[in-house]
Amino acid sequence: MSADRIESRARFDYVRYANVWEDADVLCQALQPGPGKRILSIASGGDNCFALAADGANVVAADLSPAQLAVCELKRAAIRALDHDDLLGFIGIREAADRAATYRAIAAGLPEVARAFWDARPNEIRDGIVHAGKFERYFAAFRNRVVPLIHSRRVVAELLSGKDRQARTAFYNDVWDNWRWRLMFHLFFSRRVMGLMGRDPEFFRYVEGNVAERILRRTEYAFTVLPTHSNPYLRFIFTGHFGAALPRYLEPARYAQLRAGMDRVTFVRGAAQDVAASHAPFDGFNLSDIFEYLDPPTCAAIYEALVGTARPAARFAYWNMLVPRRRPGTVAHRVRSLSERASALFAVDRAFFYSAFVLEEVQ
Repeated sequence: MSADRIESRARFDYVRYANVWEDADVLCQALQPGPGKRILSIASGGDNCFALAADGANVVAADLSPAQLAVCELKRAAIRALDHDDLLGFIGIREAADRAATYRAIAAGLPEVARAFWDARPNEIRDGIVHAGKFERYFAAFRNRVVPLIHSRRVVAELLSGKDRQARTAFYNDVWDNWRWRLMFHLFFSRRVMGLMGRDPEFFRYVEGNVAERILRRTEYAFTVLPTHSNPYLRFIFTGHFGAALPRYLEPARYAQLRAGMDRVTFVRGAAQDVAASHAPFDGFNLSDIFEYLDPPTCAAIYEALVGTARPAARFAYWNMLVPRRRPGTVAHRVRSLSERASALFAVDRAFFYSAFVLEEVQ
């Protein structure tokens, strides 16, 4: 049987994620990065790789997509060259006068491939690169076209205001959760619409059941149980920016650590298991949700290969969005599940569209 390779089924020639939509606070608590630790990470938009490095780890970041690696390299060049306020302006989190001029000033710090990628995309530079992804444009369509059909700006602002859990629950039940919300949510976050506009249809190959209904249940949790005013992912979806609720790598108090960590991140194009084999050994693995897109035999083969590059007590952290994936039985004697710790972390996970967070440890 041939391996199920996602790179043969989905496109990787454009920016799919300009931001990382997985909670770095959860990830860092799970993997416990620190000086001397080596972590293999899916690169994606770079945010969580930078968060791990800011905490002292050496990070090897793998990705199949040259476009995603170009996003990472431009963020790193900007972090190295700009102060905190100018960085937020350049990447598009705050207003900025002339992003094109800033880009010209820092472009020399980019690898040639990344520089050629961004030289050909002046509009994305002008608008701020955190808005350049397909997934971000999907949320922009939701924010600008769908939400106004459901609630006014005043109601959206109330959703994002500081309230205790009891008040959040009452607001959701009495104000937010109307028939228009449920109808439009089921339409916009259906398998078909999300596959065409947000992710990739191939990412849903192994998904069963009603996609929108499962995401809606988790969304209700994020709107009621978790604080909404400090949730960067929720705020970006509904406003187009993070405001004061910045993701971990951009928090002002961590900026000196972030800049110091830039030389501890190595970006490599390739599949995670191939990159791991050429850069082993590792103390931790941030695997995003890569197993979601693959059949069980391929997942098992990748997992087994990664275990072969792991040091004792190395941890595997990854998310399930719609497809349940865990360590394969072939490595159960070598890898134990940290299910209680994973459940506790998932309970505070602000990136609310996932169905589970998985944490496992090499014995």
